[in-house]
Amino acid sequence: MEYAVTQLLNIIYLIYNTQLTTTKMKTKLFFIALVSVLLNVNAQSTAVNLSMGAGYADEVFYDFSTNQSNSYTASSWEIAFLRNNSYSFAIRINDGIGMEVFQASNTASDYATIDVANEANWTPLYNDNTTWDYGAFDQGSATYGWGEYNATTHHVEGTATFVLKYSDGTYRKLFIEDYFGAYTFKYATWDATTSTWGTDTTATVSNSSNPNNMFNYYNFSTSSEVVAEPESTNWDMKFTKFTVDYPYNGTTIKYNVTGVLHHPDVMVAENIETGAGDPNTQNYSSDISTIGYDWKAFNGQGYAVETDLYYYVKDVNNNVYRLHFTSFDGSSTGNISFNTEDVTSLLGVTSLDNGDVFGFYPNPAQNQIEIIYENTNNNTVNISIYSITGQKVVDKELNTNGFYNQKLDVSHLSKGNYLIHFQSGNQITTKKLILN
Repeated sequence: MEYAVTQLLNIIYLIYNTQLTTTKMKTKLFFIALVSVLLNVNAQSTAVNLSMGAGYADEVFYDFSTNQSNSYTASSWEIAFLRNNSYSFAIRINDGIGMEVFQASNTASDYATIDVANEANWTPLYNDNTTWDYGAFDQGSATYGWGEYNATTHHVEGTATFVLKYSDGTYRKLFIEDYFGAYTFKYATWDATTSTWGTDTTATVSNSSNPNNMFNYYNFSTSSEVVAEPESTNWDMKFTKFTVDYPYNGTTIKYNVTGVLHHPDVMVAENIETGAGDPNTQNYSSDISTIGYDWKAFNGQGYAVETDLYYYVKDVNNNVYRLHFTSFDGSSTGNISFNTEDVTSLLGVTSLDNGDVFGFYPNPAQNQIEIIYENTNNNTVNISIYSITGQKVVDKELNTNGFYNQKLDVSHLSKGNYLIHFQSGNQITTKKLILN
């Protein structure tokens, strides 16, 4: 409650100051009305407990809007193919299971003669941890990392040979032959007893597989495609292991860490807070490792989380959640705990380009909401509420010309999520409304 009240007072203060250019009486009425409405809002915090399992055996995906998580066996896949559309591609390695990838040659014909004895001459490659669409294989020496564009066929054709090295000493060579709405590749496993490569296996992974997912995954050991993530609309952040440039003795080294990578449509802000924070003043970033791994630190006996480190997670629908980690057990159990709070309603009153101002409280709500708006241009003002299926369930014209605080009955609506549209003249803004 203290956090919510502090935030709402901050909003009131900002709005109050923006009104100083208007008449004193108008400012006073606006301020008093906001105080009377907003102090009843209570942002609710949810405690979440997840587990990656002992030894971080699982990768865990979490969705803020539904408070749902999905777990997938971390070792079920070795390579991931971006499948957003026919014109974008990326290929990532599963560096979380101790795999390494090297470029052994940029000449296609060298695939047949690659020798693991030359490992010292190979170039190590790593996934980018700021964006999903720049994997280890995309950082090879060819124009597109692993291949070149053919202007006649419009395919990307492979030129580079890669070698995968596993933690148990296994080697596999890999050649990505072609991309055109599908990835075609071949691979073989090194036989250490005969110092020769085994028989080639050729496979094709099409973008049409799992059309609602961001990546398609492949397991070389079983020669099969794997589903290793939920549908793209059903997750915001992924708990996993990944490789970073880690500071060490005055330099940086490549080091495998456990932490969070977020969805490409999500924005995240990091902030040090000893009290209440403000989602309106954060610097949001698309860097997928903004949350990353350094919200915790090993203290010699176990892990301690940073008590004053908070994150603001803005999802694809512009809902904002305040995230704060409370515990991390490490590899013994893989257990992770955090608190999450929907602070979307604290984003405050929206100012339109025509000078009008709109807000509503509380959110979440039950039987009624308070509509707060100021109409500076004597425009026709209308409030509409839509269900998630697009059905208009409320349509109301409001009083015009001046500042208003009106109650709107929503007791006839079922519990769930809605969109509330405010229109003043040709200006429209949309906010999410939650009824519970």
